[in-house]
Amino acid sequence: MQKSLKIVAILNVTPDSFSDGGKYFDVEVAVKRGLGMIDSGIDIIDIGGESTRPGSTRVDAEEEIKRTIPVIKGILAQNPDAVISIDTTKSFVADEALKSGATIVNDVSGGSFDPEIWKVVANHGAKYILMHTSGTPDIMQSKTDYIDVVAEVKDYLLREPSWPIWLVLRKLFLILELVLEKQLNRMFC
Repeated sequence: MQKSLKIVAILNVTPDSFSDGGKYFDVEVAVKRGLGMIDSGIDIIDIGGESTRPGSTRVDAEEEIKRTIPVIKGILAQNPDAVISIDTTKSFVADEALKSGATIVNDVSGGSFDPEIWKVVANHGAKYILMHTSGTPDIMQSKTDYIDVVAEVKDYLLREPSWPIWLVLRKLFLILELVLEKQLNRMFC
């Protein structure tokens, strides 16, 4: 089996994005940016409608849907082959995004904010990007006192009780550990 690298681009459609300062909050501007990303060789566009920058406040599902769904539909209307990931922690948002054509759910909470997200992912047969967080964005920066971040994240992922599919993901955890270890070594060594 040949493995290939996929390049993922982040498209934040929030007024308070940490990466772009809200440049893509307008639907037309966001769709144009997404299509431009694809034209430049991006494989997957990860669209997020709720900021997870440190200190940010949560938005409700309706607002997140209002921000993301028109962008997903707009990109797919002009490029039906586009691969879209929805960056959300909410099952209702994930469901609407998957119904609108997204095929991947990127959940920064790893299912801990809304365990129903597992059912949505399973019902749609979607792919899932498993993430770790030490709390909601308003407090997560105060919870960074790791002694061994790789081991602690791995332990968290392996013991999280809300995951009904943890046995299937066990191989993923081993891969995640290696990826995290390599990334952290590059960053801090």
